[in-house]
Amino acid sequence: MQIYTKILIGMAAGAVCGLLLGPRSALLEKDQVSALPAMLKLTDAPGGRPNGVALPPLPGNGRVQLRLLATHRAKDLVYHKVSLRVSERLALADSSGRLKRGTVVSGWVDVKAAGLGAPVSTIGATLIGWLSPIGEAFLKLIKMIVVPLVFASLLVGVASLGDLRRLGRLGGKTLAYFLLTTFAAITIGVTIASVVKPGNAISAKDKTELLREYKSSADEKAEQAAKSPSAAETIIGIIPVNPAESMATGNMLQIIFFALIFGIALTLLEQQRVKPVIAFFETVNDAMIVVVNGVMKLAPYGVFALVAQVVGQSGLSVLQALLVYALVVLAGLAVQAFAVYSSVVRVIGKIRTIDFWRAARPAQLIAFSSSSSSATLPVTMRVAEERLGVSRQVSSFVLPLGSTINMDGTALYQGVAAIFIAQVFNMPLGLMDMVTIVLTATLASIGAAGVPGVGMITLTLVLTTVGVPTTGVALILGMDRILDMFRTAINVTGDLSAAVIVSATEGESPRYQPQ
Repeated sequence: MQIYTKILIGMAAGAVCGLLLGPRSALLEKDQVSALPAMLKLTDAPGGRPNGVALPPLPGNGRVQLRLLATHRAKDLVYHKVSLRVSERLALADSSGRLKRGTVVSGWVDVKAAGLGAPVSTIGATLIGWLSPIGEAFLKLIKMIVVPLVFASLLVGVASLGDLRRLGRLGGKTLAYFLLTTFAAITIGVTIASVVKPGNAISAKDKTELLREYKSSADEKAEQAAKSPSAAETIIGIIPVNPAESMATGNMLQIIFFALIFGIALTLLEQQRVKPVIAFFETVNDAMIVVVNGVMKLAPYGVFALVAQVVGQSGLSVLQALLVYALVVLAGLAVQAFAVYSSVVRVIGKIRTIDFWRAARPAQLIAFSSSSSSATLPVTMRVAEERLGVSRQVSSFVLPLGSTINMDGTALYQGVAAIFIAQVFNMPLGLMDMVTIVLTATLASIGAAGVPGVGMITLTLVLTTVGVPTTGVALILGMDRILDMFRTAINVTGDLSAAVIVSATEGESPRYQPQ
């Protein structure tokens, strides 16, 4: 059985496990809620006065898990009776010294005022807690390979060119392709969202519930977006002050920049002196490929844990509320994949659509489960070289750059999300607003890192540009992680299509090589 078949089985099993046994499973009793402790005002009766128990805030907006004992509804108000066993962390945060570790506090809380999360199953949360380390370990194993692989392969690729004019051609073609496909993606997303109008399909009840449950998380995203660097700072930030620090922190743009400069410098030295250096990094690159092959054997188990965690924490309730919105995003991603990538690869790369998708499948599956273009990079490079016949010189240049700045799926998603949120708030957007969304999302996606969830931060920048309330991010946060899986798979597919196109235009003959 081929590895991607095993990954598909692991993915399907993880989805079933998450739906049936996850924290939001309809089959399990919902007996737990989460909250920010400082917001809890415990009362002895629903709607009564506070009973004097004051919980301190935890560092980093840390949340506490409460046992749900009972629920009381009064008109539009909902009250939960909850209990909490004071943890050591909570006791240490209490400057008054009144809270002792192990004591139990209880009372009624106003669900809306306290910003409580949706009730979940303790059993389901425990199960997902057991699976989470498996998925996290798998992701870390892949990420462990990224920095040495990117640096070594890019350095060898540039140093082996021996011609700076060819490097300029590669860079120009790559960046031009990335910009064109990103622009096309956002245009597709904005057009479909404007025609279908998914914002009109969400009910007032669902809107209120989503805003209540995810408001605090949306505020955190807005706060992170406010701290994001300007365009000029981003460009200057590409230049590393300390390359070793860049490698230690995994700053991919700085690593790529330093590898390019190092590789160019090697081309200007005598070849006899350069050969040992290139040979060393070629060995490093080959060793990392061996590690990739070994890690991929663990992929079915890691994918199972990752998918179970995502599906289990999302549940069906959010999916039902945002079904039309999700379908619009998926439709836009499908158009981008088949109308843009497939046609370009077929016309310019001379690779049949079905062959391209067969070859790309391993990278797409890892991207889908991990929601990280950067984590998928080692697999993407292996697919490009071994299954699509792209030379190492091209793949080592195009793919690391693509995993960092080419975010077509994310850009499309931001366009749809901006239109959706504006429609929910009954804010009509004119033609110039649409153009602004396209341009802003294009630039924002280029600066987005290839890690899970970063699209929500850049989305707040897009919303601010056209005057749409950033609190609207709370409407889509519950669906974000699932849609992040799909859009990351599209991001990686776009990177592979770029590698094929650049390879073909450089006189190479990329071709499908079944394995």
